[in-house]
Amino acid sequence: MEQKDYWNEAAAKKEFTTPFQMAKFEQYVSKEAAILDVGCGYGRTLNELYHAGFINLTGIDFSKGMIERGRNQFPYLDLRIKESAAIELPDQSVDAVILFAVLTCIHRNRDQEDLIGEIYRILKPNGILYVNDFLLNTDERNKSRYEEFTDKYENYGVFELSEGAVCRHHDEQWIKKLLSGFSEQAFEHITFTTMNGHKSNGFYFIGKKLVGIGMKV
Repeated sequence: MEQKDYWNEAAAKKEFTTPFQMAKFEQYVSKEAAILDVGCGYGRTLNELYHAGFINLTGIDFSKGMIERGRNQFPYLDLRIKESAAIELPDQSVDAVILFAVLTCIHRNRDQEDLIGEIYRILKPNGILYVNDFLLNTDERNKSRYEEFTDKYENYGVFELSEGAVCRHHDEQWIKKLLSGFSEQAFEHITFTTMNGHKSNGFYFIGKKLVGIGMKV
């Protein structure tokens, strides 16, 4: 099953539970800032921001099913289908980007690097990137599935769910390298509850775009 097909099917039934660190986000991003949620799903995080008083919100996701659900559930949000790998916005056009449990859905290093490069491109100088995602776990259930799929996906931490999705839990060193084009403002380890009800190691990161260096990944 293709990832897009999985998320289109899951759109009507999956509820995302990973918490957004609103208090931290508000320390770095103003209510008037142009905010883009990349991989917004059905718009849960944007809805939180809307009700917190943020007024310039856009969400994009490659799943038509997720966007349709979000438009029905939150008709006041600007939710758009992401048609290509590129983000269809001009260079340096947004103040902040949210990347919420998106890297876990992208198992190839190169594809993650390409996405972060696009985010870097569209952020204004000193723009803010907020990331929530999953880190490697050491329990036997996770270790066994990491090992089962290491050869197939050429990355330890990638695994398949029985319902068809391919997911990735990350080595922290890789995350720091991936986000090295951003000056770390906050990084905290958190234990998340996954969409299937399991516990997982995770983190949130807030970074400020470093100006004039290009991407280092």
